[in-house]
Amino acid sequence: VTPGPPEGSRLERAAQLEGARGGEHEDNVSRLRSSSLEIREKGSEILREQLDAAQKELKLKDKECERLSQIRDQLEQELEELTASLFEEAHRMVREANVKQATAEKQLKEAQGKSDVLQAEVSALKTMVLTSTPSSPNRRAHPQLLSPGTRSRGSSPHHGGGHARNKSASGALPLAPGGHSDLPSDLQPVREDKEMDSILYAEFLTWKNRPSLDRSSAFLVRIYREDIGPCLSFTRSELSQSVQSAVENNSLTIEPVAMSALSMVKANAIECGGPKKCALSGISRSCKHQIKLGDEESYYYISPSSRARITAVCNFFTYIRYIQQGLVRHDAEQMFWEVTRLRREMTVAKLGFYLTDQE
Repeated sequence: VTPGPPEGSRLERAAQLEGARGGEHEDNVSRLRSSSLEIREKGSEILREQLDAAQKELKLKDKECERLSQIRDQLEQELEELTASLFEEAHRMVREANVKQATAEKQLKEAQGKSDVLQAEVSALKTMVLTSTPSSPNRRAHPQLLSPGTRSRGSSPHHGGGHARNKSASGALPLAPGGHSDLPSDLQPVREDKEMDSILYAEFLTWKNRPSLDRSSAFLVRIYREDIGPCLSFTRSELSQSVQSAVENNSLTIEPVAMSALSMVKANAIECGGPKKCALSGISRSCKHQIKLGDEESYYYISPSSRARITAVCNFFTYIRYIQQGLVRHDAEQMFWEVTRLRREMTVAKLGFYLTDQE
């Protein structure tokens, strides 16, 4: 039997072991404390970082809210301005509409008044046409047909000293009510019969369906060739063409010499003729009338024969203008015979027959 260690050594060893265990515990506690501190520090850092991020985000949100608030205020201001401008524009449009409506109503009333006047004039013109034709003119409705002495005695003071415009005056052998011309009894036929030419009548009907003053129809081409051209063919060809153009445009004026003022433009006697010389034919004759072409200021003296030829053509153009305007209320056959009679007037005037004023 070996002897055991002494009792004192065992106690020391136990004490050392207990001390070692206590030191180890303290080390564990210190390590735990340091770990917890580290964890707290890291947690606080994370929390601070999150707090900083949240604060930055809040600042951004505040800036965004401020920007949106400014945009809202600006939009509200623009909306108010737009509303005000819209109301102002609406009021302006209403005022303009009221002014336009008042103007339109005024113009409508004026147009209605003019229309009534024109209708009255058309009615009067139709009445005049129905009661006055080139074959039997109504001298009261056409005062230009009266002789200078009669006009001066019966005209009003307003027209007594002025120029008398005569664009369609009759002066080329008007027919008597019986249908015969006022020729001497030895020249008048005992009886006058008439027979319609089918070709001429067909040409007239074609023209009457679409009446026009253009020379595109066979009806007017024939009349220009057979009647108008020869009737207005004078010695002075250039002046003759001007006279024909003025007659076609209804811008020719025939005035008695005694009632006309002297021309403001001084032209030589060869161009305008004179009281004793016709400007168209060049024949020395007593010229009681003078003509004016359109807006020209020169007057041309014409003989009674030249006046009869011009007025015969004027009568023809006046009648076909009435037909074109729908003012003649006759059937086609009556119109054709009236046109034929006017053609005969041009032919007779071309041959040198004419009547002098006896009234």
